[in-house]
Amino acid sequence: MLTAIDPTTGYEIHEVEAADDAAREAVMARAATAFEAWRHTSFDDRAEVLRTVAARMRDDVERLAMLMTVEMGKPITEARGEVAKAAWAADHYAEHAQRYLATEVLPSDATSSYVQYLPLGPVLGILPWNAPFWLAFRFVAPALMAGNTCVIKHDPHVPACAEAIAELFVDAGAPEGICQQLPLETPDVAAAIRDPRIQAVSFTGSDRAGAAVAAEAAGALKPAVLELGGSDPAIVLADADLETAADAIALMRIINAGQSCIAAKRILVEATVHDRFVGLLEERLAALVVGDPREESTQIGPLARADLRDNVHRQVRATIDAGATCRLGGEIPEGPGFFYPVTLLTEVTPDMVASCEETFGPIAVVTQVADADEALTVANDTPYGLAASVWTTTERGEAMARDIEAGQVAVNGVVKTDPRLPSGGIKRSGYGRELGPHGIHEFVNAQQVWVGPKQE
Repeated sequence: MLTAIDPTTGYEIHEVEAADDAAREAVMARAATAFEAWRHTSFDDRAEVLRTVAARMRDDVERLAMLMTVEMGKPITEARGEVAKAAWAADHYAEHAQRYLATEVLPSDATSSYVQYLPLGPVLGILPWNAPFWLAFRFVAPALMAGNTCVIKHDPHVPACAEAIAELFVDAGAPEGICQQLPLETPDVAAAIRDPRIQAVSFTGSDRAGAAVAAEAAGALKPAVLELGGSDPAIVLADADLETAADAIALMRIINAGQSCIAAKRILVEATVHDRFVGLLEERLAALVVGDPREESTQIGPLARADLRDNVHRQVRATIDAGATCRLGGEIPEGPGFFYPVTLLTEVTPDMVASCEETFGPIAVVTQVADADEALTVANDTPYGLAASVWTTTERGEAMARDIEAGQVAVNGVVKTDPRLPSGGIKRSGYGRELGPHGIHEFVNAQQVWVGPKQE
């Protein structure tokens, strides 16, 4: 059984029966059958399905948002924004997929030679709990518009969200089987990856789980896109607009209670402005409202599970024990649910736990650096390479971006995902790209066509 627990109360709210072998077989068979027709549909017909689904999401935003709030604790205001962003992804690919996949003419010794982008078949999306709708649609929208069919294996802690996503396609009158959910227990995922009808895999989650998925996919000679963890640096230099930087970094750190792969997890501040910046950051973090995610005033809800809170607290206490200063938070509150206070740690050195490990909670970790060169050294001293931000002059920030080991760099701005731009990591943050024109090219056959006769 897949069990959902309300993280605000700690109580079980519902159970969903996991798919057995027969149910998995039925889903795979429908996906394969649907592909044979869907692959031959026009871009206009595919776009019509995606636009209808997007419209239904917008019309039903309150119900869909509340599913996230109840199952994983996302504040209702953020949850509404996530539904809107998922709809944006669907509309974006409906509008731009045909251009992204336009045939490319490449001159050669042929009378005509070109590359055309063809669908692969059913694609398996293995998704986490922290952004159930957005992460689903950043996978589904490009994959479907490319002519593939989608099988979604969502996290077992958000079964109602998973079911709602599948129902959106049914309610929109989409062809049967083009987008289905597959509620699997974790031990059964490997068999789904190996299923011969699945042609590719998209995974979002931890680096440990990503390594297991990559091994299964590689063993079956199937392409995979992996968006894994991050320990993203935010570099604040002396010539930055400190007020603006403090506003943005506070926001980047606490969105979704800090449970985001691209959150600013290590804040590296140049020594000459360190104390002033820390004061600005503390002021902003202290003003944030932690509470019931159903309330409009709440900015930070509970963490999604008890074990996640326990791990965050372990990281905080180990870092304090190693010599860091705790200026805010740092203690598990009394009462029900999996709440954790906004926490600010300073005097953190690169060897401390909260700097070495990915932190998935509302914890701001500040490290003082001497200058830009040391900031780059510390920023890159991590096994991860997902995203980063730099706060300095525009020219200097763009120059530094070339030396930052990350798949995405924001100069004087919030690190975020955007349907128009590619997103993904390097090192233990994964490989491949999602979103933008690059994302839709991950799950297609770039087929070369050479047409004779040969030209001299």
